[in-house]
Amino acid sequence: MKKNSSGIPLLLVLTAALLVAPLCRGQASTDASPSADDLSKRVADLEKQLTALQAQLATMKQSASAPTAAAPAANTAVESTPAQPSAPAKTTIASLLGPTSISGFVDGYYNYNTNQPADRLNGYRVFDTNSNNLSLNMVELIVDKAPDAAASRTGYHVALGFGNAMNVVNASDPGGLGFAQYLKEAYFSYLAPVGKGLQVDFGKFVTPMGAEVIESKDNWNYSRGLLFGYAIPFYHFGLRAKYTFNDKYNLTGFLVNGWNDIIDNNSGKTYGMSFGWNPTKKWGLTETGFWGPEQKNTNKTTRQTYDTVLTYNATSKLSLMANYDYGRGDRPVDPTTGLPIMTAPVVWWSGIAGYVKYAWNDKYSFATRYEYYDDHSGFTTGTIQHFNEFTTTFQRMVTSNLITRLEFRRDMSNEPAFLKNTNGLVKDQNTLAAGMILTFDSREAK
Repeated sequence: MKKNSSGIPLLLVLTAALLVAPLCRGQASTDASPSADDLSKRVADLEKQLTALQAQLATMKQSASAPTAAAPAANTAVESTPAQPSAPAKTTIASLLGPTSISGFVDGYYNYNTNQPADRLNGYRVFDTNSNNLSLNMVELIVDKAPDAAASRTGYHVALGFGNAMNVVNASDPGGLGFAQYLKEAYFSYLAPVGKGLQVDFGKFVTPMGAEVIESKDNWNYSRGLLFGYAIPFYHFGLRAKYTFNDKYNLTGFLVNGWNDIIDNNSGKTYGMSFGWNPTKKWGLTETGFWGPEQKNTNKTTRQTYDTVLTYNATSKLSLMANYDYGRGDRPVDPTTGLPIMTAPVVWWSGIAGYVKYAWNDKYSFATRYEYYDDHSGFTTGTIQHFNEFTTTFQRMVTSNLITRLEFRRDMSNEPAFLKNTNGLVKDQNTLAAGMILTFDSREAK
């Protein structure tokens, strides 16, 4: 039975209240008729009792709605549930390295040349020079820590490489394949508190020029184009500073030794500027220029190199890209003195390339490349000639870390430039290549 706040059963209170009126009426039937004052007093008393009953009912409703803990039974010990220990955090490579990451890849290929050259070398190729041979293009290991305004404004980047690609990249360095043979990049960074952040790097870094890069995995085709190999440098050593204004504009300045040299081959320095513009999510444009003396032991000639890269993502599957290069300023070298012939006209070269890539899905894609390269003075290739080159590449992602590519390429020159068997030079060559690239990254490790 429910009780009110005073402990009196509610039912008993209600019953007593309901009985007040009949008792009054019965008493009135036996006694004399009450006066008007008596009736008013009785009505007032009843109203007071009704008000008190309503207040008690409201109090009981509030007590019933509030949660109450059940009291334990007498002489029964209350058992407490022990706290469950939290599971230890899973240790991963990324958590151990912290802000530093380790990444890289292994890149190998097989190439077949239909000319079957006696020296088993593909003419005018950059990295895929070996023909009819299983070859190691490159193994790369990268240790990287990007500067961060919130955590640490200093950072570093070191990339070590081994294979034919690294031999080619560092072949022109003083001393040949010397102390820097296996060093692709090595620089430290500082994020200066200027505006949104001005990143300054010092050391060895790859050139910003060109539509292609040294790593096969980051290009649309497996082989490198003629513009990559002959129109622009591979790397620079010196200082660069980049400022990103917003997601549409960025500007980078360079002060470096020159083209492909850690130790400068003259006392002059090369200056450079690169401007990036992304007006929309579909379009991208990068303009880069370098100016400085590049010929050995003289500052009397100034090489000027200009590079333009235009990208357009037509749809989520179709992408287009174009690249234009122009260089001039050097002079023919006197074989006796090794110095430029200042009375000779300056040399120049130029080239253009177009790319199309279509990705059916995350696993399968198809890319084509066409190039025209004019070595007008024979300065970069050793012979006055111009080339046409067509490449088509099919890619399959076996897993997220394993890339396979099958490629056909045809090179053509207006002059006999490609060795065929032992019969001499011809004007064209056709090659088939199969490449496999295995990547790894500590940031993706589970």
